[in-house]
Amino acid sequence: MQFVQRNDSCIDDLCRQAYPAFMRSRRSGFTLLEVLVVVAIIGLLSAIAIMRYQTALLRARQKRTMADMRAIALAWEARAIDVKRYNAAGFTVPAYPATSKDIGALLSPTYIRIMPERDGWEFPFAFNTDEKIGDPAAADQYCIRSAGRDHQFSASYTPGPTDDPDGDIVYSGGTFIVYPAAPH
Repeated sequence: MQFVQRNDSCIDDLCRQAYPAFMRSRRSGFTLLEVLVVVAIIGLLSAIAIMRYQTALLRARQKRTMADMRAIALAWEARAIDVKRYNAAGFTVPAYPATSKDIGALLSPTYIRIMPERDGWEFPFAFNTDEKIGDPAAADQYCIRSAGRDHQFSASYTPGPTDDPDGDIVYSGGTFIVYPAAPH
């Protein structure tokens, strides 16, 4: 048997002649298709994450608004007990609007240290009583409302939970009358 010595330079010369440069080059990097697939996957995951974030943000704003309304109502009721001037009852939106400044003057700092003036969407709370603030007659009803995400108060309310993300939140008579439904 006879051994033939291999000459690598000769093989390289034959390869250069037989194949053009673009066919001989070694693959480096990613193909356009691979990059597009990765970008599409990242985009899909981002879209899902953004939707979940927005839903969580809405729920957080609703919960913050409800907590602030409850704090105001508890302070209002504590004041009513002390001054024997108010009995919580009823659901209809009372006739007389009151400003946050009026209510704050009655409640702060004795019944609530810092009175929340705005809801989770940075819109002012609406306050109503059945008697004007400062009148000698005792108020029988009060209502605290948040216009919700759309900043528009509804003309009428159906008591109970609502699935409408723009729906108002209403607190009256020691309980929430209209409030966001629990997440599904």
